[in-house]
Amino acid sequence: MTEFTHINSNGEANMVDVSHKQESVREARAEAFVTMSPDTLNMIISGRHHKGDVFATARIAGIQAAKRTWELIPLCHPLLLAKVEVSLTALPESNRVRIESLCKLSGKTGVEMEALTAASVAALTIYDMCKAVQKDMIISDIRLLEKSGGKSGHFIAEK
Repeated sequence: MTEFTHINSNGEANMVDVSHKQESVREARAEAFVTMSPDTLNMIISGRHHKGDVFATARIAGIQAAKRTWELIPLCHPLLLAKVEVSLTALPESNRVRIESLCKLSGKTGVEMEALTAASVAALTIYDMCKAVQKDMIISDIRLLEKSGGKSGHFIAEK
């Protein structure tokens, strides 16, 4: 098992020094799900939600969140993201919305946390916009799907 990189020799949390690392193209994808009632999902899909376009708002929120991850997660580096994409897919057969995020840059550190933050905040935004009509929605299965670049190489989550 590899060592924790955010713990120094004294056992204290610290920000990893990436100044010696080589720049490389780094990319990460993450997903999250929001489960809701068929009525709530139908309201979103049909555009009848009184707050407007839920998916468009969640998409923008996810993009903004990725760009601000370093302000939210204490030991994350501020990154110059080259691309952030958030896609939302209604899954009526399971009464869920699937959110997938993609973050990409050329830099010295990975973008996994940015992708995870984008998916998470997009899910939270769906909850926020729909809580007036349903309070028992479930946000679940937030996970890293894939990452590439850097010393640790390519990772793909099992299905």
